[in-house]
Amino acid sequence: MNTGSRTNLEQQTIALAGVAQAARLVDQVSKTGSYPLEFLAPSINSLFLFDAESVEDVFGGISGVKLGLNNLSSLLASRQADENRDLVRYVLAIIYLERKFAADQGMMSVVHSRLQHTSFRAEHFANNVNDLCHSVSGIYQDTLSKLKFRIKVNGSAQHLQNPKNADIIRALLLAGIRSAFLWNQLGGRRWRLLVQRKKLLRTSQQLSRGLGVV
Repeated sequence: MNTGSRTNLEQQTIALAGVAQAARLVDQVSKTGSYPLEFLAPSINSLFLFDAESVEDVFGGISGVKLGLNNLSSLLASRQADENRDLVRYVLAIIYLERKFAADQGMMSVVHSRLQHTSFRAEHFANNVNDLCHSVSGIYQDTLSKLKFRIKVNGSAQHLQNPKNADIIRALLLAGIRSAFLWNQLGGRRWRLLVQRKKLLRTSQQLSRGLGVV
């Protein structure tokens, strides 16, 4: 992957923002049944960009993780806040699950192969969001759902029991794991979230300001 003019910390922050964005969207769908398509699309489509030139290209440009950068900044600034409780839990759970997934080469191969098979549908994502998420959800159910560690999603029973919402949530969890895998490839480590918290916060805020995010 071409690192371009981004520093390593900036690249890690963008990848981590991908995790935060997936986590926030999971939280929103599970509690409200709604989602902003302008951020759902880049998160889901990131699963099909196998040979991106740079980390931001994985999301169709840095604006594709604008929501993630915003929420990452909020999380790093006030991780104890009530409104961030589930967000923090999802981010940490996704990072943990990604390491379990990365240790299973057979499962990784199956997921990669099935995503490649599904990738042609991503070109028509705007008109087939439910169809695409349904396919990705099936991949998640057949693979990561079989691992001992599973991510518990909190929310409204009404929204969680809706099959379309359930598909979107599983697809987002897989997108979050893809971002966590990228974060690890770039040198990101869980212990550094604490040690480098201020640096990550400053970097995410700087990247956000570049997009006009308050």
